[in-house]
Amino acid sequence: MKEFWSSLASLLGVLAFCQSILHAVFPPELRFAVLKLFKRLFSSSSYYCYFDITEIDGVNTNELYNAVQLYLSSSASSVAGSRLSLTRALNSSSTTFGLSNNDSLVDTFHGVPVVWEHVVSQRQSQSFSWRPLPEEKRGFTLRLRKKDKHLILNSYLDFIIDRASEIRRKNQERFLYTNSRGGSLDSRGHPWESVPFKHPSTFDTLAMDPAMKTQIMEDLRDFSNGQAFYQKTGRAWKRGYLLYGPPGTGKSSMIAAMANFLGYDVYDLELTEVHTNSELRKLLMKTSSKSIIVIEDIDCSINLGNRKKTSSSAGGGGGGAPPNEMRGAAGEDGANSITLSGLLNFTDGLWSCCGSERIFVFTTNHIEKLDPALLRSGRMDMHVFMSYCTFPALKILLQNYLGFGDSDMELKSPVMEEIESVIDKAQMTPADISEVLIKNRRHKEKAMNELLEALRTETRKKEKNSTEVEDEEQEKRALENPKQNCDDGEEFEEKSWKKESSAEDDEDREKLN
Repeated sequence: MKEFWSSLASLLGVLAFCQSILHAVFPPELRFAVLKLFKRLFSSSSYYCYFDITEIDGVNTNELYNAVQLYLSSSASSVAGSRLSLTRALNSSSTTFGLSNNDSLVDTFHGVPVVWEHVVSQRQSQSFSWRPLPEEKRGFTLRLRKKDKHLILNSYLDFIIDRASEIRRKNQERFLYTNSRGGSLDSRGHPWESVPFKHPSTFDTLAMDPAMKTQIMEDLRDFSNGQAFYQKTGRAWKRGYLLYGPPGTGKSSMIAAMANFLGYDVYDLELTEVHTNSELRKLLMKTSSKSIIVIEDIDCSINLGNRKKTSSSAGGGGGGAPPNEMRGAAGEDGANSITLSGLLNFTDGLWSCCGSERIFVFTTNHIEKLDPALLRSGRMDMHVFMSYCTFPALKILLQNYLGFGDSDMELKSPVMEEIESVIDKAQMTPADISEVLIKNRRHKEKAMNELLEALRTETRKKEKNSTEVEDEEQEKRALENPKQNCDDGEEFEEKSWKKESSAEDDEDREKLN
C-alpha cells in the first residue's frame, strides 16, 4: 500500500512538471487556437445543433425566453417522469409547472423530436455595470438534429410564440403593476412590482349612460383589432383616454372595466415616485404590449398646470420672475423634476412608440387645471365626462344591488317616478347612491324610500346653495358698480318727486273746480 501511494505521488509530480513545461513552451494564444480547432472538429462530426435563448438580451428582457417558459410550463404538466418545479404566486389561484434547474424536456413538433434544457448558472461578478444584473444567469438550450434545422426551426419558434399568446389569453390572468421603487430596478432588472389583477368591474356593472358606454366599447374594440389600420396610416398603435368629472363618479371602475373587456394588464404609474424624465422613459420601456398605463389624479400628482393661466397670473404680479411651470416642486433637494415636455414625449413622442397595443388613461377631477398640450388629440384622443348619476345609470345600480329588472313593478312605482324627477337636480354620485343601496340591500322597499329621501335632501341643499350664490352675486355686483346704483337711486327719487308733484297739481285742480 505504501508503494502505491509513493507511485501515485511520483506520477502526479511528473504530470505537474509536464504541465509547467507545456505552459512555458506553448503560449496561451496557441493553446486557445488548438482548443478551438478541436471544438470545430467535434461540432462538424456532431449529430446535433444547439441554440441558446437567454433571459436577458442586452438591457431588455428576451420575449422569446418568456414565450418558451410559458409554452414549456404547459407542456411540462402533461409529461410523466420529468422533474418539475411548482410555483404559485401570491394571491394567485393557479399553480405553474416548470423545468427544474439544469433539467431537460423532450418535445415533438411535426414528428421531429427536440430537447429543451433549462440552464441556470452563477453570473460572474462584474466590477462595473450600467444596471444591477441578477445573480443567476438563466436560459434555455434547444437541441435538434442538423438535418431538421431548416425544416422546423423558424416554424417551431413561431408556433411557440403563438401558443404562448394563446395560453395568456386562455388563462386570463392579468397583473396590476406599480412603480413603488420609482425608476430603480430590482435584482432581475425590472422596475415594476406586480400583483394579480382581480377587479370585478365590467361594462355590464358600470353605472353610466348606456349610449356613452356603447361608444367606449366600440372604440376599444376597434383599437384592439386595428393593427393593420395603424400600420397603414403610419400611426403608433396606441390610444389615449381622459376620464374627468367629480370624485365618486366611477373613473377607477371604468379603468378596471376597460382592462377586463380587453384582457390587458394595468400599469398604475405613480408620478411622485419618479424623479427624472429618464426614469420615466425606463418605466415606459419596461411595460408590455396589451397594457393600460394609468396616471390617476394627474392634476394632483405634480405641477403640470395650464401654462396660459400661469403666465397670465405671473404677468399680473408685476416684475416677478415667471414660475417654473414645467417642474414639480423644483429647487428642493430630491424633489420631483419631471417636466411637462417629458410627460408629453412619454404619451406622444418617439419613446411612446417603443411598444404596441397600449392605452394611456389619465384621470382628473379638474380638467381646467391641465395644460391644453396634454389634452389634444394624439395624446388624449377621447375625453370621457364621468357625470353625476342619471336615471339610466340608477337602473344599473338597482340591478346590481337590489336585483331589479326593467320589467319589474318596482321600476313603475310612484316612488320610482318621483326619483326620476329629482335625480338630475340632486346631483348625487354613483358612489353615494351605491352606499345607500348597500346598507339596505336586503330590504328593497326601505332602500328605495331612503334613496328618495336622500335625493330630496340633496335637492334642497342644491336649491338653497344656488339661492345663496345668486344673492352673493347680486351683492358683489352692487359693490362693484356703486355709481350705477347711485344713478338708479337718483332716477327713483326723481320719478317719486314727479309723481308727488303731479298728485299735488291734481288736488289743486279739484279744489278750483
